[in-house]
Amino acid sequence: MPQRVLVVDDDRTVSDVVCRYLEHAGYQVDHVGDGAAALATVAAAPPQLVVLDVMLPGLDGLEVCRRLRERPDGVPIVMLTARGDEADRILGLQLGADDYLSKPFSPRELVLRVRSVLRRAGGEPAGAAAEVLTDGSLTVLTGPRVARLHGRELALTLREFDLLAHLMRHPARAFRRAELLERVWGWSFGDQSTVTVHVRRLREKIEADPADPRRIVTVWGVGYRYEPVDG
Repeated sequence: MPQRVLVVDDDRTVSDVVCRYLEHAGYQVDHVGDGAAALATVAAAPPQLVVLDVMLPGLDGLEVCRRLRERPDGVPIVMLTARGDEADRILGLQLGADDYLSKPFSPRELVLRVRSVLRRAGGEPAGAAAEVLTDGSLTVLTGPRVARLHGRELALTLREFDLLAHLMRHPARAFRRAELLERVWGWSFGDQSTVTVHVRRLREKIEADPADPRRIVTVWGVGYRYEPVDG
C-alpha cells in the first residue's frame, strides 16, 4: 500500500507541482491549503509524512508544526520556507521539523528529502543489525527507534534520534558540524545551523542541565563530542 503524504500549501501552482512529483514517485498524496485543514486531516487520518509550508493563511506553518509535535505519533515533517527566512527555518527546526527546503526548490530534491525522511522513519533497513546503545540511565534501541532516559521514553524527532545514535556510536570523538550534516542528514552541503539547533534540542531532552551539558559537549572551533557519563 503506498505511503500517504499530506501537502500543506496555499500556493496552488507550487502544490500542484509538488503533488504531481510525489504521486509520480509512488506516494498517495492529499493536499490542503491552510493550517486548520491540515490539523483536521492529520487528526482524522494521520499520514506517513507532512510537507508543510511556513506561510499559510490563518494558522501559519510554525504553529501547525508545534501542534503536530504535541501528538504522540510523531508524524515526520518536511518544512518549506522562503529563501532567506533563516529565523523561520531555525524556529521550525526548534519546533521539531525533521527537514526543510528553501523556496524556490527542485521538486526532485523534495522527493529525495521525503524519501530519506520516510526511510529513517521506517527504522533500520532490512538486514541491518539492530543496536542497543547504553550510557548509564540513557538507552537507545536502533531497531524500534526508541530512546529512554531513567526508564522514560523520550519524544525525539527522526533527526534527533539519528543524531543521538550517531554520537553514541562514536564516544569521545569530536565531529565537525559539516561531518554531522553529511553523516546524519546525508547532505554534502547545507546550513550548519541545522546541526546546532538539533544539538540544542537534544540537550534539552537528555541533559540534567542543558546549559552545562555533560553528554553532548561543545568542542570549541570544531563541533561536538559525546562523553559517556556514569549513573
